[in-house]
Formats: sequence, C-alpha cells, structure tokens
Amino acid sequence: MFSLINKYAPINAKNDFLSGLTVALALVPEAVAFALLAGVDPLVGLYAAFTIGLVTSIIGGRPGMISGATGAIAVVIGTLVAQHGVEYLFAAVIMTGLIQIAFGVLKMGKFIRLVPHPVFLGFVNGLAMVIFIAQIKQFKIGDDWITGTPLVIMLVIIAGTMAIIHFLPRFTKIVPSTLAAIIIGSVAAIWMGLDTRTVGDIASIKGGLPIFHIPDVGGLSWEMIEIVFPYAIVMALVGLIESLLTLNLIDDLTGTVGQPNKESIAQGVANSVTGLFGGMGGCAMVGQSLINIKSGGRGRLSGIVAALVLLMFILFLSEYIEMIPIAVLIGVMFMVVIGTFEWCTFRLFGKVPMPDVITGMSVAIITVLTDNLALAVIVGVIMSALTFAWESSSKIHADKSTNEDGATSYKLNGSLFFGSIDSFHSLFTPAEDANDVYIDFNNSKVMDHSAIQAIDKLAVRYKKIGKTLHLQHLSAECRLLLKTARNLVEVNILEDPKYHVADDKLA
Repeated sequence: MFSLINKYAPINAKNDFLSGLTVALALVPEAVAFALLAGVDPLVGLYAAFTIGLVTSIIGGRPGMISGATGAIAVVIGTLVAQHGVEYLFAAVIMTGLIQIAFGVLKMGKFIRLVPHPVFLGFVNGLAMVIFIAQIKQFKIGDDWITGTPLVIMLVIIAGTMAIIHFLPRFTKIVPSTLAAIIIGSVAAIWMGLDTRTVGDIASIKGGLPIFHIPDVGGLSWEMIEIVFPYAIVMALVGLIESLLTLNLIDDLTGTVGQPNKESIAQGVANSVTGLFGGMGGCAMVGQSLINIKSGGRGRLSGIVAALVLLMFILFLSEYIEMIPIAVLIGVMFMVVIGTFEWCTFRLFGKVPMPDVITGMSVAIITVLTDNLALAVIVGVIMSALTFAWESSSKIHADKSTNEDGATSYKLNGSLFFGSIDSFHSLFTPAEDANDVYIDFNNSKVMDHSAIQAIDKLAVRYKKIGKTLHLQHLSAECRLLLKTARNLVEVNILEDPKYHVADDKLA
C-alpha cells in the first residue's frame, strides 16, 4: 500500500517552496490540456492557473490547496467560446466570480458540510478514476495508440518515476520525492536521448505577462447578460462544489479545518481577476492539491510559489519545461490516483447499508461518465436525501391505549413529513376508537406543510363519524397553520415544544 500523505508534516518555508515548485511543473500540461479542451489558446489556461492560484493562495480559506484552470470548467465553457468567442468567456468568468463572492458573503459555504459521507467517498473514488482515464489518453497521438518501442519507453519512464516517488522517502526527505522524480526522469530521458513525447509536443507555453483587459462585449447590456449569465451560474456552482469538496478532502488528509465561506470569496475574487487578465476561469484542482500536500506543502507559501514559478516558466524557462517527458508526469499522476482512491471502499460491501453503497457507486460512475463532479455530487446528495426520507417514513409509530376516562390515546413517535404521511394515517382506526381521541405529539415533530395537511385530514375523518380529536404538544406554528384541526389543539404553554415548520405561508 502506498502512503500518500503525512498528516503530521510541519509547516515550514522549505517544504512549501519545494512542494510549490513540484506543483508548478505538474500544472503546465494540465492547464494546456484544459485550455485546448475549452477551445482557447494554451496561454489562456496558463494565465488562469497563475492568477487563480496566486489569489486563492493569498486570501483563500484553505492553505495548501491549489487552484487553477480545471477540466470541470473547461467542459462548461466550450460551447460559449465556440458560439460567441473568447471575449464573452472573459465576461462570463468575471460574472462567475461575482456570484461566488456573493455565495461566500452570504455564508453559504457551510452547506458543503452537509454532503453525506457516501457521496464524499464516491466523489473521491470517481475523481481518482477520472485522473487515471485522463492519463490513459496520453497513450494516444491523435486517434492512434502508441505502440512498439515508444510505448515500451513510456512504460519504463512511468515505472521509474513511480518507483522514485515511492522508495526515495525511505532514504531521504530533504527533497520531495515527486520533485526528485520529475527532475531525475527528465534528465535521464534527455541524457539517454530517449524518443518520447514531451510537454513541448502538446503546445508551446512561451508568453508574456498577462495584461489587464476589459472584455470586448459591447459594454454592459441585457443581451450580453442573457448570453453570459447561464454559463456564469453553472461555472460558479461547479467551481464552488469542486473547490469546497476539495477543501473537505484536504481537511481530512491533514487533520486541519479550512474556512468554506472565506474560500468561496477567494474563488470569486480569483475568477473576477482572471477574467480581467485573459484567463479562462477555474477552481480548486484536486490532483495538484494532493501533489502539494504529499510533497509537504501546508502553508500559503506553497501555492504562491507554484503560481509565481509557473509565471517564470511562461516568461523565461519555457524551452526547458517543454523538454519534460509526458511519461514522467503520467507517473506522478498515477501515484496521485493510487493515493486518492479509497481502497477501503471494497471492504465496506456487506458492512454498510446497501443504499449508501449504491449512492457512492452512482456518484463515482456519474463522475467518470460525465467528467462533471458537481453534477455527480448533486445527484448523490439527492439520492441520500431520498434514502433518508424513505427510511424516516417507516419509523413513525404510535403507542395506543385507553385512559381512565375511557378515551382512546395515541402517543406518536417519529417525524411527520411528506414521506411519512401514509404511515401516519395507517396508525389510526377511527371506527374502533372512543368518542374522544387524544393524540400526543410530545415525541414527534411536524416538519412541513404536507404534515399539517395530514393532521387536518385526520381531523376530518374523525369529525365525519362524530368523534372528537384532542391534539396535544404541538408547536405554536403548527396551531397557526392548521385549519380544520386548529380548534382541536390543547395549548400547554409550559410543555408545548417550540420549533419551525417548513411552510411557504410563514415565509
């Protein structure tokens, strides 16, 4: 088993600097690939990686997390670029940032904590598979698979890179094993004259400083907003979900706690800035964040160094970075896959409820099939919510008895909401009950409008046969919302509970 993370690694400048350098090397091919996927120039992706990475590292809520141009955003913006051009993309990125800032200011980042563990597990496993599949694509040139000697050379370089990353820490931890593997693998390939694909074979990364540029979309108009806003809202949600889930992942791996709302604001500021400097937009990058954490990066300096070194690559060192073999970077990412995938998942079968297993598998499969992490997480949360509603609906029950006055008494237990209404009605037998029927809600809770209607409907059932309900221990809001049964509620100010009911009438 490969050990990816040292949870107790200290925060120090040396670790942060070296891990930042490692991340910068890994950022280049990713940013270029995502830019090409979005249909824009490679420098648009590289500028996004620089500006977003720098801003989020300085003001973000999760030190050690790396942000930049991502595949999730690239998938969303491809159609916008193809139909309206890159200037509208820049406008959409700025609007995306404003939406994300509002999300953070309204303190909505806390809701990411509500993502159930099966969904988070599926997200992590799906992400590992997406990273793995992305590396497999590097074994193709155009539509043709690499075969023969070039394939053997690639496999040898990949295996050597992985071996260095795994075994080097046993001998020394002065230099991050990932950085050492990239340097050793690249020098060896160049010295031996190996014929293998390099970063330069994908695209040139040479460029100048990003320049401040207001998007040329004819000014602020309703027509422009109609074009840009749908993409901006999707990008904002995709970026926030991926970023905040990555924040949770890094929290778990490092045993520390990030600040979701602060990170949301930082992501928004970063996207607004990158839209003004010719970047394609982005969010947290899980693979690069894991590389950073594995290499010892824990503080803000690691992300700042990664961004600044990436800029140095663009300005001065492009010809050297373009010499790095793609196989070396594939080896690095394969190690990230091994460390990211939750191998304990296979031991959970038969030990956790089947709905949780199905939810986790669904999230992973959707992630792999669509490359849309946000969609997968949303579907997973919905599945978990429906599962919870289904299970809760069957847990409502009542203890029936006859009191000393001969009246029928029901002591209700469990939550009354839209999912448990049928079970609620089945608990009562109006024809068999006494003329006076008491229902005690002390151990129950009325959750929503459907529950209010269910109580009213039950009151009608008893009224039709000439029997009277007495409702006990309902909250003040319940009494306010009831119609038919309102006058049947017995008020006990000292004992009645106080809670809110989810009903539009109270909005």
